[in-house]
This record gives sequence, C-alpha cells and structure tokens, in this order.
Amino acid sequence: MAATHFKLNTGAEIPALGFGTWQSPKGETKKAVAYALSSGYTHIDCAYCYGNEDEVGEGLKEAFDRGLKREDIFVTTKLWCTYHSRVEENLDKSLKSLGLDYVDLYLMHWPVAMNPFGNDERFPKLADGSRDLIREHSHIQTWKSMEKLLATGKVKAIGVANYSLRYLKQLLPEATTVPAVNQIENHPSLPQQEIVDFCHENGIHVTAYSPLGSTGSPMMKEPAVIKVAENKGVTPACVLLSYHIARGNSVLSKSITPERIKANMQIVKLDEGDMKILDDYTAELTKQGKLTRYVYPAFGVDFGFPDKS
Repeated sequence: MAATHFKLNTGAEIPALGFGTWQSPKGETKKAVAYALSSGYTHIDCAYCYGNEDEVGEGLKEAFDRGLKREDIFVTTKLWCTYHSRVEENLDKSLKSLGLDYVDLYLMHWPVAMNPFGNDERFPKLADGSRDLIREHSHIQTWKSMEKLLATGKVKAIGVANYSLRYLKQLLPEATTVPAVNQIENHPSLPQQEIVDFCHENGIHVTAYSPLGSTGSPMMKEPAVIKVAENKGVTPACVLLSYHIARGNSVLSKSITPERIKANMQIVKLDEGDMKILDDYTAELTKQGKLTRYVYPAFGVDFGFPDKS
C-alpha cells in the first residue's frame, strides 16, 4: 500500500495527498474545498496570491460545522512576494480569510521580493511592463522574518517553495530553522532530482505541484504514463499522483469537478518495474534536452534552475 503520510523535520506528519486551490475559479472554490474535505482529503493547500482564500475559508468552515476537527486537517498557505518585508502582516491576512488561528505550514511562495508600495497589491509592474522587484531584499532576509513566526503560534512549521539547489545552498548556512518543506513543480518530465536528493539529505520534505503538467494536464498523454496506467489498470492521473509518493514526496491534486476530486484520491503503490518505465522516459528527455517546466512566472530573475539559467 502507498504511504498516506510523511514525517516532517518538526515531528508533525503531512498527508501524502493534498488538495490544491491554484486557479480555482471564484464561486467554485468553496464548493470544491468542502467536497474534498467531505471525501477524505486532509491537506488543503492555498496561497494569498491565489486570491481565493476567503472561499477556502468558507469551505473549511462548512467542513468544521459538519464536525470535522481543526487538528485533523493540515492547512498550507504561502507568503506572497509583495509582503517579504511584512511577513506577519501577510500571514494575518491569510488567517483572517481562512478563518483560522494558525496554519500547519507557511511557505515562502517565491524567493524574490516585489515592491510592497507598487501600482498593484499583488503584481506591481514598472512602466516597461516588467515586474517591480526589490532586488536588494534577499530571500535570506525574508526567511529570517519567517523564522520569527514560529514563536507566535500562528504557524506550526515554515518552509519554502520554488527553491532551486542554488537557492537552498545559499539559505541553509544562514538559517536557524531548516525549512520543513520545499514545494516545487514536479513530474516525470521535470523530476528535479538534484533538488529532491538534496532536500531528502537535509531533512526537507518535498511536495510536488502541477503533477499532471499544469493547465490542460499534458503529462496524461505521455506514452510512458499511459503504459504504466494500463499495466496497473488505473488512470494516467492516478499514475502521475502515485509517482511522487513512490519517490517519498507528497503531492497536490487539483480539480473543481466532484468526480475528479474523488478519483484523484486513488493512489496505488508503483513497483520497481513501473518506476523504471517512468525513469527511462525521464532519462530520454534529459538526454534530448527536452525536460519541460510548465510554471515559470515572468519575474525576470534567474532562480537557479538548470533548465532556465
């Protein structure tokens, strides 16, 4: 049987499968979150930047009103780039929207600061259309502010997201608290093995986002994925979600459709033969220089990922 939880370096456990809320449309998020929780999901992943935390909070409230206990749900949210100099303020905004006293995990969404007083609260831009960044504010400064949150009781654990090996190596020597999690884009066409290995070696748990390849789920059409799905008698989505758990990582699934929300809970144990098919596919892509990253916002920053540097 596939793992259902993984232990963090804090001693807490993170569910192996989480429910993501990125790009969940307004008016649909509350219903999707409430349905996911009623179906058995115990990890809800959200972010200030997604602009739908009020609805996530409504979905959580509906579940709690039905008798679900707060301590049985793992909630992750994320610090947005325009708040790197106002970390606790951003956390408080998220907590208010979510209707919670604390989150189980608070992540730095991207390791770059944007102008907190720019022309847009979330996505400030300069006159030339580029993002309005505060380049002199380092991600290490932001991490130091995040470390202070642990004493407030408003977060149980802190972590990072979209951190490359280069950024992790910059951060760890300066960190008092080792990040509990690094949440990254991950799937067989972007395994980011160097990051995964480094995180595992340093007690940092990896959570995969966009496991189907983001919008349109392009990974579900890959022959290697289809082959494993046929071998196991499951869907390609099931294979792509189960792949991460076989690698010792948790994964976020996302849908607003009740049937898919439920179907995505089917996780199977992939054996060595299954993983070899997927790993061979990855190796071939690597050899051809065809690894694919689907999520890379136009910050105009070199985040240290080999395929983008």
